[in-house]
Amino acid sequence: MTTTAPIPIVSGSTSDTAGPEPAPRMRYGALIAMMTMSFLLVTAEFLPNGVLTEIADELRITPGQAGQLVTVTALVGLFVAPTVGLMFQRLDRRSLLVWLAVSAAASNAIVAVVPNLPLMLLARVLLGAALSGFWAMSITVAARIAGPARVGRAVVFTTAGTSLATVAGVPVGVMLTEVLGWRGVFGIAAAATVLLAVALRLLLPSVPPEGAARLSVLVDTLRRPGISLGMVGHLLVVLGHFLAYTYIRLALERVHSDGAPIEAGVIVFLLALFGVGGLIGNVLIGAVVDRAYRPLAIISPLTIAATVILMIGGSELPWSIGMAAFLWGFFFSSWLLIVNTWVAHRMPDRLEAGGSLVVVGFQGAIMLAAGFGGILVDASSVALAYFCGAVMLVLGAVLFGISGRVGRR
Repeated sequence: MTTTAPIPIVSGSTSDTAGPEPAPRMRYGALIAMMTMSFLLVTAEFLPNGVLTEIADELRITPGQAGQLVTVTALVGLFVAPTVGLMFQRLDRRSLLVWLAVSAAASNAIVAVVPNLPLMLLARVLLGAALSGFWAMSITVAARIAGPARVGRAVVFTTAGTSLATVAGVPVGVMLTEVLGWRGVFGIAAAATVLLAVALRLLLPSVPPEGAARLSVLVDTLRRPGISLGMVGHLLVVLGHFLAYTYIRLALERVHSDGAPIEAGVIVFLLALFGVGGLIGNVLIGAVVDRAYRPLAIISPLTIAATVILMIGGSELPWSIGMAAFLWGFFFSSWLLIVNTWVAHRMPDRLEAGGSLVVVGFQGAIMLAAGFGGILVDASSVALAYFCGAVMLVLGAVLFGISGRVGRR
C-alpha cells in the first residue's frame, strides 16, 4: 500500500517529564533503510499493474483475474492495519519490521516460481501483511529514529520511498521484464528484500512497543461529527484512483492503440511521468497543506477525475495523455498529505486511531477497485472502469466538502 499515517504524539519515559532533553542524533542510515523498505514494498505491490498482460498470457487467465493479485494484497492489509499492534503487543518494533521484510521477500520468491494463480494469490497474502504492518509501524519507528521534534523530517524519507517506487521501481521493473521476464523481476525483488531485512536489523534502533488503539476506539472516532463522512470520502477518492490506475496498461492498449500491442517504453515513460508528478506534488502541496487542506481535499479529487477522463478519451492527442499522467500523479501522491493533515486537525487527540482508519480505508479501496474493476474490464470495457473511477472521485470530493461543514457546525 502506497500510504502514510499522521504524526502521532510520542510519549517518552517518566524521566522525559522532568525537563527537555537534547534531540537524538539523526540516524540517516536507519532513515535510508526505512525509505528502502517503502520503495521495495510499494514496487512489489504495484508491479503486477505494469506486467498484467504478461502474467495473464503465461498463466492463461484473463487480465481481470490477474488483477486480483492486487486485490488479495489489499484484502489482507485491510485486516492487518488495525490489528498488527495488538497481535504483537510485546514485540520490539525493529524486530517486527525485520520479520515483515522477510515475509515480503518470501512472497516475491514464491510468485517468481509458482505455476498458477491460486498459489500466487496465497503468496501475495504475505506481501499484504508486510505492507500494512509496515505502514502501521512506520511513524512510531521514525519518531524513535529522529525524536518527536523532528519526526516530520524523518517521515519525508518514508514517503520519498513510495514516490521513488512510482518514479523508478515500477517503470524499471516493467523495463527489466523485457530482458528477464516478469518472474525474474520478482526474483530480484525477493533478493533485495532479504538484504533489506539484514540492513533493518543492523541500522534501526530498538523501538519498544507503544500502546495500540483498541477497535472500540476506532469505532468511537468514526462517530465524531463529520469524521465518518470524511473517511468515506477518502475511501471513494482512493477507490476512484485505483479503478483506473490498476488497469492503466489495458487502457492504453485497448483504447489508445486500438488493441494493438503497446511498446514497453511508452508504459515506462507514462509511469515515470506519474511518479515525477507525485514527487513534485509532495513538495509543492506539502508546503501549503497545513493552511489549505480543506480546499485541497475537494480540488484534488476533482482534478484527478478530470485527468482520468482525459487519459481514456485523449487517444488522438498523445501529449494530452502525458499531461494527464503527470497531473494524476501530482494530485494523487499528494492526497496522502492532504488526508493525513485533515486527520491531524480534526482529531488531534486520536492520531493513532485516525491513522489506522486512513490505512484501513486505503487498503479497502484498493481491494474494491481491483475486484470491481476486474469485473468491469472482463464483462464490459476498460473505458467503463475509468468512467466509474471518475464518478467515485467526484463523490469523494463532495463528501469531503460536506464533512467540513458538519465539522465546523
